[in-house]
Amino acid sequence: MEMTVCFPLLLLICSLSTAQLQSDNEIDPHHAESQGGEPTNVSEHQQTCPQDIHAVLREMSASLAEQRVEMRHLQRENEAQTAKLEIQKTELEKQKIEGEKQKTELEKQKIEGEKQKTELEKQKVEGEKLKQQLQVQAAELITVKARSNVTENQVEALKRDAEVRGAYHFEFYVYGPGDPSHPSGAVLIKNGERVCIAHEHQPSGWATSSNGATLLLEVGDVVFLRLWKNSKIYDNLNHHSTFSGHLLFTIMLGE
Repeated sequence: MEMTVCFPLLLLICSLSTAQLQSDNEIDPHHAESQGGEPTNVSEHQQTCPQDIHAVLREMSASLAEQRVEMRHLQRENEAQTAKLEIQKTELEKQKIEGEKQKTELEKQKIEGEKQKTELEKQKVEGEKLKQQLQVQAAELITVKARSNVTENQVEALKRDAEVRGAYHFEFYVYGPGDPSHPSGAVLIKNGERVCIAHEHQPSGWATSSNGATLLLEVGDVVFLRLWKNSKIYDNLNHHSTFSGHLLFTIMLGE
């Protein structure tokens, strides 16, 4: 832009110099004589003007050269600044991309943290459930242990009772429907041998019978009831047919 301005200025100076030179050449010698007596030295004036123009041109050329150098310097600085700005722009883009990556990574970490938080909550709930189950199991274990202690005591008592023989009394009651073809009856058996029988037979209604016996039993003896052959008995929640026995007294060994 500065070079474009300088060229019109140079042309203007050259035009002015040429015009002045022409005006000087057209001066009337008679007029000059009337003013000063002798004519002006036109040749000297003509020699001075071109020298001034050449000096101006040289100065302008030097100025233009300096301006060109300055413009080149400014152009190089501009290019350097442009390159620097491009580098900064590229660096900013990289930082922006890196920031987006970090933002994405933070979002992922946030989501992972939420998942871990949810998993911890689930584990906490599961832990509470396990704790409750353990408490229930501990209570059940205490109950089982208490029952076990009772059972052990009962076993010990049974062991002590098993070591002693004695006299036992048994009773049984038989209740059955009346039937022309089937009586109602049962037999008391000791070690496979018949002891006594309760028997009743009637064609209709209900039949009842009962019996009992006192037996001397040793350790290992077995006593039970057996249904009489071809007979029927009946029972329900009212316990019409029963069988029971109890120890009357013990007999120590050696007595």
